[in-house]
Order: sequence, then structure tokens, then C-alpha cells
Amino acid sequence: MSDEGERRSRRGGGGAARRAERTATRTEFSRFISRNIPNLEILNAEAIEIIEANADTVLQEIGVNFPEQSEALARWKAAGADVQGERVRIPRGLARQLCATAPGSFTQHARNPERNVDIGGRNLVLAPVYGPPFVRDQAGGRRYATIADFRNFVKLGQMSKWLHHSGGTVCEPTDVAVNKRHLDMLHAHMTLSDKPFMGSVTLPERAADSVEMSRLLFGSDFVDQNTVMTSLININSPLTFDSVMMGALEVYAKANQASIISPFIVGGAMAPVTVAGTLTQVLAEVLAGVAYSQLVRPGAPVIFGAFVTSIDMNSGAPTFGTPEAAQITLGAGQLARRLGLPYRSAGAFCGSKLPDAQAAYETANTLNIGLLAGVNFMLHACGWLEGGLVSSYEKYVMDADQLGILHRLAAGVDMSENGQGMGAIREVGPSGHYLGCDHTQANYKDAFWRTGVLDYKPFETWEEEGARDTATLAAAKVERMLGEYQAPDLDAGVAEALTDYVARKKAAEPDAFM
Repeated sequence: MSDEGERRSRRGGGGAARRAERTATRTEFSRFISRNIPNLEILNAEAIEIIEANADTVLQEIGVNFPEQSEALARWKAAGADVQGERVRIPRGLARQLCATAPGSFTQHARNPERNVDIGGRNLVLAPVYGPPFVRDQAGGRRYATIADFRNFVKLGQMSKWLHHSGGTVCEPTDVAVNKRHLDMLHAHMTLSDKPFMGSVTLPERAADSVEMSRLLFGSDFVDQNTVMTSLININSPLTFDSVMMGALEVYAKANQASIISPFIVGGAMAPVTVAGTLTQVLAEVLAGVAYSQLVRPGAPVIFGAFVTSIDMNSGAPTFGTPEAAQITLGAGQLARRLGLPYRSAGAFCGSKLPDAQAAYETANTLNIGLLAGVNFMLHACGWLEGGLVSSYEKYVMDADQLGILHRLAAGVDMSENGQGMGAIREVGPSGHYLGCDHTQANYKDAFWRTGVLDYKPFETWEEEGARDTATLAAAKVERMLGEYQAPDLDAGVAEALTDYVARKKAAEPDAFM
């Protein structure tokens, strides 16, 4: 071959390699957010002092209910609380004293160590929607969720660059028996994703299954010494802890696995209509729940949770993206930091029935407030629709795309020599432009956040391509992502052990759909 032919061959090979690189399936991952911006603090010192004092008064004078004939009552009595029937009145300062043993931050380990997340401090971990019984997409509309939908959402989470966590019940697979679906959901998270995941809380026995399956995935010794699950323990507001959630909390605390202690509050229905009154109740409930976790096992990892929305006083429906909810989210962040605990709140909340303008406005409000409030673990960060009744395929990828903005905002302003851009200003001078200067050429790939969903093409191009709206673009992205999905590697022996565990547990009892 001549020298010229060899050169052409090398050029052709290089071009082919570049074309292959451009068309190859690539799954990009971003590390959890570490904020380089200040938190927005809405409460002054006097307001914090009043709310904390009022919360102590609630615990001491009004008290909270724990399940009758439970270990919780005996533990509280031994700790010095006044226990009368199911009512537990906690002396002023005792709950806060017990909370002091809870860690200020912890690492949740993923089966792929590159996906580990640090929860607490200046960090923000983003997890998807949790709990809806329905799903929606453009092709099928609104329908009951199935296990196939569940697996699809786990795959989308694995493929989503800005999402750090696989989540938990990303939708409720209603085609699987109630007493067995937790096994299939856990199996999906463990095999279809290598990101961190959440355990089951719908019965203590299901929490125990979560721990046992995690031991198969990570190894018993590793689970005994590390946190591999973060799970959601809702308080039955106002001021009530039920046996199901308390039982799950006990299982996780004993196993040194993390729990989010989270009141579930619709303001005006389950808490006062005022911001300060709601914050008082939130703090009292969280103090009682976190303190109890430490009675079970001092040092057990927990997260201060605040799921709060308001109510439409005309229809009774919950509302989202409201200024009052924002104030509560911001204030609760300050209270959580005063306790030295990681904080969970906010999300892609909306009351809209479709991924439309209402959904976008309300979602943007709650996502941005969550960033500014210092949230450390954000559940429902993508996919939430219709007040949490629906997991939306299109909204999942729309929201996940927007999470990239949170990453960029949290990074703060680059004040390095490159960030200052003085060389570019000198090079261009008066009346020039920056498109071709050295600084622009060196930085253009990463200078601006880029959407993976939204359309910025000229009108003519947009019209020629079908005049697609955002939901249509998102539907196309869902199809593309699911088509490109590749399962992360998993040891064959571990995979077999998980499959066998699920099969044995399912065979051990008949199906129950109630």
C-alpha cells in the first residue's frame, strides 16, 4: 500500500471510530450534588426558638400515640416518658437528647461503588417518584400500574444521568399479589439497576425480607457493617405512629439501615393552616420518631423528613408548588440542621393530570425550593403526576432532564482564572464577538447546561419535524432509552440466589390481593 493509501486508510478508520462513538449507546452518570451555594433561611433566631419551644410543649403536654401493646411503649417508659395507654408524653428536652446519637451524615452503598451516595452535610441525593398506583403514557393513557411498568421505571432510572438513586415503589404493581409484590420490586431494583435503592415498609416482615435480600446482594458481613438501604417511614399525622410503620422502623434500625422519619401532612387537614403551626407539629413528630429509632439502636441512621402540602379549601384536594409549602420546606430545613440531621423534602410535585404547563410550574417551584432549602435526600424528584396518584413516563424523563439544572445551580459561580474569562475579553476587545475566540473554543462543550428533551430548534425545523410538543418529545426519549437499556453486570451466583429467594418466599403462601 502506498503512503497516500495508508494515510487514507488511517483517516477512514479514525472516521469510522468517531462515527461508532457518536452512535454507540452511552449511559452517563453524575455524582450526587455537593452544594457550593448558601441555603436560604426563612426563619430568624426568635422564630426558631418559638417553634422549638412549642414542639417541646406538644411532646410534653399533648403527647404522641404509639401502638398499644407494643415494644415502643415499654422502651419509652424505660427512657423516662409518661406512658398512659397508647399516649406517650415526652419530658421537655428528652427527645432532643435521644436524637443526639443519630449520625449527621452517612453513606448509602450501591452494588456499584461508583454509585454510592453520601446523605447529609452539603449534599443532595435525587430519587424518583414513590408510591403511585397508576401510570400514564401517551400511548396507553392512565391505567393501573403493572410489574412491567415498574421494571421500565427502574430501567429509566438506571439510564438517567442526573438521578442518583433507584428509589423504592416507583409505581405500585397491581398485577402482583399484595403480599408478594415487594419481592418483585426489590428484585427489579437489585438486578436492573446498580444505583442505591429503598426497602419495603408495608409490613415489618417485608422490611425483614428487604434486609435478607440485601444480604444476598452485598454479603451478610457488609450489610451488618454498612448502610445499603434508605426507606420511608411515614408518620400518621397528627401525632400518631402506627404499628406497620413502627414495625418497619424497628427492623431497619436494628439492622443499621436508614429510615426517613417523615410526617405526611396536608396543611389544614392533618396540621394547622399556618406555617408556624405546621412546622411545630412537623418538628414534634420528627423528634419523637427519630428519638424512638435511637431507643431501638443508638447510632442508627435516620433522616428528618418533611412532606408537606396545603389544601384547596374549596375542593379539599391537595395543592402543590404553593408559597406556603415553600416556606415550610425552607423552615423545616433550618430545624433539621439545628438537630444535626440529614433532611428529606421537596420533589417534582404537581397536582396536574397531565405533563402540562401546570405540572411544569408547580414542579419547578418545588424542585428549586428543595435545592435552596438544603434538602439532602429528595424523593419524588421525577415522574410525579396528579398529586402522587400517577407515575408518568413522559414526566419522568422531563423531570430527570431538569434535574441537571439543579446540578449546575448548586455548583455556584466558577471564579477560577478560566471562569473569570479575562483572556477572552482581552482577545475580543471592543466590537468583536466571542464565538471563535480561544476561550470559547476551549469551553463550549461544557459552558452551558444542555437539555436532553426540550426543543430549541428554529421554527421552520421544528415544524418540518412534526411540530412536536414537549410531551411528544419526552415519549420519544422514553422509547429510545428503554430500547438502549443494558442491564448492569451482576455476579451469576448472586443473581441466582436472589431469584431463588423470591421464588421460595412466593411459594410459601397463597396470593393475597387485599
